Amino acid sequence: MTVSQSADRADAIQARIRQLQASLPETVRLIAVSKRQPASAVRAAYAVGLRDFGESQLQEAIAKQAELADLSDITWHFIGHLQSNKVRKAIKHFPWIHSVDSLKLARRIDQIAAELGAQPQGCLQVKIVPDPPKYGFSVSELQAALPELDQLTHLRCVGLMTIPPLDTSPEGTRQIFEQVRALAEEINHGPWQRLRISTLSMGMSGDYPLAIAAGATMIRLGTTLFGDRQSR
Repeated sequence: MTVSQSADRADAIQARIRQLQASLPETVRLIAVSKRQPASAVRAAYAVGLRDFGESQLQEAIAKQAELADLSDITWHFIGHLQSNKVRKAIKHFPWIHSVDSLKLARRIDQIAAELGAQPQGCLQVKIVPDPPKYGFSVSELQAALPELDQLTHLRCVGLMTIPPLDTSPEGTRQIFEQVRALAEEINHGPWQRLRISTLSMGMSGDYPLAIAAGATMIRLGTTLFGDRQSR
């Protein structure tokens, strides 16, 4: 990519972000999904005020974070499936983990966070309807896990995250998002000492308006902000 092309792309990214920012409610936090995007795209988004960026591949993310080390007030969000053997690296590099998708993983994060003296914030990934290709708690699994999740001392379970199955209709997507909000309210009415769901991480480029209408507090947008992924 030439210098001129890079500048044009940065301008396009910034124009899309400004347009979106003007339409978002103040209650919604925008996570720019920068996975497979070059550091220059992150810098362009940063220049117009974005501070939250989402990554799903640890090796790529750690290299990008090093390249962007001068932007010290970025908050990095891990949004992909997290393998148990990569938890330590994830905690060191990400204050937010949106994909706490099992009780086993939650225990592991809590254990390693205790060893590191860290307190990562986590979203519990839930599948409102069966979706075999995706990781996540079913509603019944999550409800059964709540007593133990409430006992974790270092992983702060502050949110729910969901991704509707592919090819779900707009009406079906709306219902899924509304059921996640209802589940959060149900959890918050429980007898828990530590669990408090204040974050709903739901909504991506294809469905974020539905998520916002249903009560999302975080949306995770990639293509909407950056356009199609391009070679570095």
